[in-house]
Amino acid sequence: MSDPELVEQLLAGKHRALARAITNIEDREPGYRELVSALHRHTGGADVIGVTGSPGSGKSTLVDKLAATYRERGLTVGVIAIDPSSPYTGGAVLGDRIRMGSNVGDMDVFFRSMSARGSLGGLSTATADAVTALDAFGKDKILVETVGAGQNEIDIVKTADTVMVLVPPGSGDDVQMLKAGILEIGDVFVVNKADLEGADRTVQELREMIEYQEGGIPGTAGHHGAVASVKESGDSQSDETGEDWQAAIVETVAKRGEGVEELLETLAEHRAYLDASGRRETQARLRYAEKIRTLLREDTNELLAEEIERRGGLDRFVDRVLARETDPYAVADELLEPVEACLDGRRGRE
Repeated sequence: MSDPELVEQLLAGKHRALARAITNIEDREPGYRELVSALHRHTGGADVIGVTGSPGSGKSTLVDKLAATYRERGLTVGVIAIDPSSPYTGGAVLGDRIRMGSNVGDMDVFFRSMSARGSLGGLSTATADAVTALDAFGKDKILVETVGAGQNEIDIVKTADTVMVLVPPGSGDDVQMLKAGILEIGDVFVVNKADLEGADRTVQELREMIEYQEGGIPGTAGHHGAVASVKESGDSQSDETGEDWQAAIVETVAKRGEGVEELLETLAEHRAYLDASGRRETQARLRYAEKIRTLLREDTNELLAEEIERRGGLDRFVDRVLARETDPYAVADELLEPVEACLDGRRGRE
């Protein structure tokens, strides 16, 4: 199937074309960049929700219930579940597991397990491109479930409009871990398995951490603050009414579907906040800026790798460094010299 035909069938709502497109994207098949570029202009309609949390917090079960409830409301759903990468094949270690039991056979719930591909943030560039395919396809809701929770999961901010963090009850260590950085990315905190002992204490600990985040300043949690901090201008989190989004806490028992309706209402409130405050556009601008930076890093690394091989391989340069004939900085300058010369030449012609 040619790329134009694949794009045409995907936009026409053919799930087989969607699956083929995501496979091409994940495997980085020739032409995948042109494919994503062709789909980009058809995006912007989906609500992207990131789901992260420590192992055992019930992420997969809750995602299953959320998808089923959205379907009951007549909405279409796409689910991307990020699994750990195999060190040998690069594929998803748990990719064959059945994780969406309530939605098996429902073609309007598209589920895809993807590999983290060794990405430090648990999300590879391919994940964002797969979200683009699901968005262009016309899915109303896209749920992205990460591998786990912690410092390495903050990449979800670069992909999702809303980030929900699951915390199991009675997990003092997990709540303390949130202080390491993940607290800042959560828009909604979900105490799942709330029927277990310790749920009330966990809710209270979360509430205190949210209220006194960053030196006792209420309302600074949520990834609006985390994303906005990237901007040197210090862009405000407030909407036109001067109100900030206060990170919400919802209790659920996912296996019984308890609290799911309340959680969906909270997610809807956050979506409304993004639209009313103008934060959705701000997040999109920052997301695309980061995507461009990521692609530039990847493409530059690839070009330099080819240049190194052309010059005899990296070992040749390492040998010279070991012999004290040169040093790592000088090697980097030498390899970048053609790039700088090319850019200087272009600037001179402008």
